[in-house]
Amino acid sequence: SDQGHFGITRLDSRDEGVEALGYVITGRALGQGLVASANELDNLDLISPATLRELKLGEDHATAVIERDGQREAITSALVIAADGGDSSVRRLLDIAVTEKDYHQTAIIANITPQRPHENVAYERFTAHGPLALLPLDAQDGEQRCSLVWTHDPAQTKHLLALDDNGFLRELQDAFGWRLGRLLKVGQRASYPLRLIQAREQIRPRLALIGNAAHTLHPIAGQGFNLGLRDVAALAQVLSEACRTDRDLGELAVLEEYACWRERDHRKVIGFTHALVHTFSNRFPPLSLARNLGLLATDLLPPLKHALARNAMGIGGKLPRLTRGLPL
Repeated sequence: SDQGHFGITRLDSRDEGVEALGYVITGRALGQGLVASANELDNLDLISPATLRELKLGEDHATAVIERDGQREAITSALVIAADGGDSSVRRLLDIAVTEKDYHQTAIIANITPQRPHENVAYERFTAHGPLALLPLDAQDGEQRCSLVWTHDPAQTKHLLALDDNGFLRELQDAFGWRLGRLLKVGQRASYPLRLIQAREQIRPRLALIGNAAHTLHPIAGQGFNLGLRDVAALAQVLSEACRTDRDLGELAVLEEYACWRERDHRKVIGFTHALVHTFSNRFPPLSLARNLGLLATDLLPPLKHALARNAMGIGGKLPRLTRGLPL
């Protein structure tokens, strides 16, 4: 919905014939689950904690120098997959340039306890300062929980973070409204700046950048993590097929197959996200009217609503086997 205006769009998983349009999971729970799964694999060595100190890409192998417990050691491999986030140390060590767009916005994140059950409904409200999202989480100690992502300009973010819990909840209530009743509690608050970051090189011989290391998005559409998961699934499929034909996993021709496959999805999602930021952060009256008419039309016209839902779920185009629930 658009704060103070008539535009609203409702998406329902039942209309799409799926159990849910998406799922919300905390970073801690996701990390614990991934580590537990990794520890069950016989053909994987998990080295953590450790720090990457050097990285060299050679003609027939890559060499990484890591430090753990004060000692350095070298590891060689046919391929380096950099999935180390928006502030990628791999990208930095290899002097890979980025294209960066600063949105001059900051996201405040926290857990919120509402008065009413969220009933597994996710809310996103577009305000004059930027989008505000409340996403459903599992209850904890018998209390409902939602994950908050609230976009503001840096000065207002500083003000909001300085407020006590009651003051913060009052400001949030004014911005979000009363669909969940009174907002009762707020957990620990944190913030981070919002930028669009794209690596100018996502592959080199012996190297592939994936996820946020390759592209960091504004959270307005909630697509950054989904895009990264499709990177993982596509790269796994390309490498699996290369293994079956005894190809060198780090050769450029193999990695170009991955990059070409992912280019269209990257361009579409990044373009869609970037357009949303500008459309819903602009209070110019004619654009505001067009925006609200667009929200209303999407709500009233099933084909538009279906297209939006499919786009949000990441359904469309040539999807990797893993994203379709199929084995490699």
